[in-house]
Amino acid sequence: MENQPDFQAGHLFLLDKPIQWTSFDVVNKLRYSLKRKLGLKKFKVGHAGTLDPLATGLLLICCGKKTKDINDLMRLEKTYTGTITLGATTPSYDLETSIENVVPVLLTNEQIISACTHFVGELEQTPPIFSAKKIDGKKAYEAARKGQEIVMKKSNISISSFSITSIQKSKHLETGLDCEFEVSCSKGTYIRSLAFDFGNKLGVGGFLSALRRTQIGEHSVANSLSVEDALALIEG
Repeated sequence: MENQPDFQAGHLFLLDKPIQWTSFDVVNKLRYSLKRKLGLKKFKVGHAGTLDPLATGLLLICCGKKTKDINDLMRLEKTYTGTITLGATTPSYDLETSIENVVPVLLTNEQIISACTHFVGELEQTPPIFSAKKIDGKKAYEAARKGQEIVMKKSNISISSFSITSIQKSKHLETGLDCEFEVSCSKGTYIRSLAFDFGNKLGVGGFLSALRRTQIGEHSVANSLSVEDALALIEG
């Protein structure tokens, strides 16, 4: 293939992660293909910022000498679109666990939209217990799945913009609302925690019911490849 990148010299893949795939699923798929193509037993491949299995969108994957740039890429601001469902909570703050604490939502659109202002700027945020955040050297979700009690430490994060773009009757709750949003934020921000905190602020509970990462720094999902297209590029 004439325009095939020099993968050993280093290449940055812009991938559109499919729903239900973990970020490591994508990395492993590309690593296997690259090793086979290059005839190597080992080859460096890594991603610059995890996406949850239920999220889709932009995943930056570096290979070869480009893996040296991963830390710099992780520091870039990220933009997401998605849906916060108001009127209930879930233990994982998304649809990976069961819906609970259902209440009717009797809020005006103006009340919901104005609550966004409380979530812009330098903030402290508590990560979800169902996350890969390390507690005493172990991933929090491992303890959470065993029903163990966990105390999560707050993290300092920054949200540069957060807005509600649409409010509709919920697909998930008879008495709830689905609020579509766009947010731009720093490394380490959990959008699931933002959804939970947003619902808490409004007094009705909330969870993340959809998420898509659209931008990382100057890199846009509009310029990304599907996993299949990336594999075809590698195979040449």
